[in-house]
Amino acid sequence: MRSDSLKPVTLFIAGLMGLFGVASAAAASHGADPRLLGSASLLCLAHAPALVALHAGWQAIRTAALATLLLAVGTTLFAADLTLRHVAGHGLFPLSAPTGGVVMMLGWLAIAAGAFFKPARPEPDLG
Repeated sequence: MRSDSLKPVTLFIAGLMGLFGVASAAAASHGADPRLLGSASLLCLAHAPALVALHAGWQAIRTAALATLLLAVGTTLFAADLTLRHVAGHGLFPLSAPTGGVVMMLGWLAIAAGAFFKPARPEPDLG
């Protein structure tokens, strides 16, 4: 799969993450246990804008595709585990939340590593 084919999916995932973030925040504030759903909401609402930023900077950030995959998978694992713990009383699978956390950290590291790679297309000099 070419990395450019992931670009439009990035916005789709960001939109779903934002939707779930707002929905789980609402559920947490209306009687649900705020510790689990509130944390899931926070994770989604923090990472959805990061995915939008990766989409916007796709050509300038050489590691955007890798960072997108890692942040999306990590956030999904972590938030799904917390949500399932709230709804069903058990997690997704053993160590899914910590695994998701490590994968998210690797996603942020991929963004940081992008600072050391030249952009795919040089940015225009505007001044």
